[in-house]
Amino acid sequence: MNAPSSWPNRFAELGPAFFTELSPQGLPDPQWVAQSPSCARLLGLPQDWANEAALQVFSGNALWPGMRPLASVYSGHQFGVWAGQLGDGRAHWLGEVQSPAGNFELQLKGAGRTPYSRGADGRAVLRSSIREFLCSEAMAALGIPTTRALCLTASKLPVRRETMETAAIVTRVAPSFIRFGHFEHFSHNGRHGELRALADFVIAHHAPECLDAPSPYLALAEKVARQTAELIASWQAVGFCHGVMNTDNLSMLGLTLDYGPFGFMDGFDPGHICNHSDDRGRYAYANQPNVGFWNLHALAQAMLPLIPGEPEAASEAILAAIGLYREVYGPAQLARWRAKFGLTTEREEDAELVDDWLRLLASERVDFTLAHRRLCTPAARDLFIDRAAFDAWAARHTARLAHEPVGALARMQAVNPAVVLRNHLAENAIQAAQGGDFSEVKRLAAVLSTPFAEPANASDAALPPDWAKDLEVSCSS
Repeated sequence: MNAPSSWPNRFAELGPAFFTELSPQGLPDPQWVAQSPSCARLLGLPQDWANEAALQVFSGNALWPGMRPLASVYSGHQFGVWAGQLGDGRAHWLGEVQSPAGNFELQLKGAGRTPYSRGADGRAVLRSSIREFLCSEAMAALGIPTTRALCLTASKLPVRRETMETAAIVTRVAPSFIRFGHFEHFSHNGRHGELRALADFVIAHHAPECLDAPSPYLALAEKVARQTAELIASWQAVGFCHGVMNTDNLSMLGLTLDYGPFGFMDGFDPGHICNHSDDRGRYAYANQPNVGFWNLHALAQAMLPLIPGEPEAASEAILAAIGLYREVYGPAQLARWRAKFGLTTEREEDAELVDDWLRLLASERVDFTLAHRRLCTPAARDLFIDRAAFDAWAARHTARLAHEPVGALARMQAVNPAVVLRNHLAENAIQAAQGGDFSEVKRLAAVLSTPFAEPANASDAALPPDWAKDLEVSCSS
């Protein structure tokens, strides 16, 4: 890969209060694990970009001229509790690629300690890095807003977690990695000048339409609320659980950010907790919509100093702005369920049809992905023990489809994936990679890049094996 002639980093223009400049700590004897052709195309990279020079740069061992690595500071609420100063504890921003699709920041995750590591080693292990690489690109293929992953490199460098593992680095890509926690940091510390500069930066570069609003900061809050509602509605529709929806993991651009203890549900359980560390179930599947709104309240509190007027009026205004979340989420969620059912029109009975379907799934913990993929085919019935209950609901669905154009099955197959990144699929790839074989990571990445097509390997779209029930992920994942 020929390095771009320039590496702008607009975030660095905010000044040293927002970050610390420091070089990444590279991996010894790195090797490629996988690259994303889709992400490379997004960045406008040539087909032969993944050469030796790129391997060294994306393993933290070299910089191209113009790169200005830095780690940003932010704060946040973790599991609902104020955690104080956090920051990029194992991430280094390299700069931006200017592509036909816009500016995209590149960030190395796992490139060593920063001033915000809080005693940690700043490394990422191969296990969690594979999961992040695969899921970032899988979510993009599903059409869900997300940060991206250009590539994954690995080394035999030992890293201790619960056991001794080996190091890896994911090169993450996004228009911006700014989080709710960036705003909380400066607001909590009474640094209102920096808070205003940050808000102005986000508006100028990522929400320019807000400049024409009577109150640009309220308009920004409304935009973030709308994007967050749409994002979480998308998660719910595919059975995705984030696992650690702290305010420092919520994106100001409405992107899925920070893939740690995530999971796609197998058997449908509204109370499903994908994060073994979440012992109180704060981030269970059914709680995600309310947690999104809770986090927006934390953002509103952080943005309050930017709102003019008397304190009471300003508070009412910012709460009204984020209140748009409630107005958007319900219709956004119902629209996605209509699409999953093959519906193109709206009728009053649709919400009840959805609720009864979810109760039916939950009553037997029917596989979430397969149930929707097989809907409108005879195979769906085989997933249920109570066939009579399924038949009764299916008759209502069929009657509802009578009001729709033909082609419902094709419409449903276009939005209900055949393949998602189930934990056991990721585990198979991880086990092979830890043994030095990266072929399963690459194969699975290719399968996940076309999630609405039936895979060549039927097991990729089959019920999980029995051993998958014992898999757990935690905040160390």
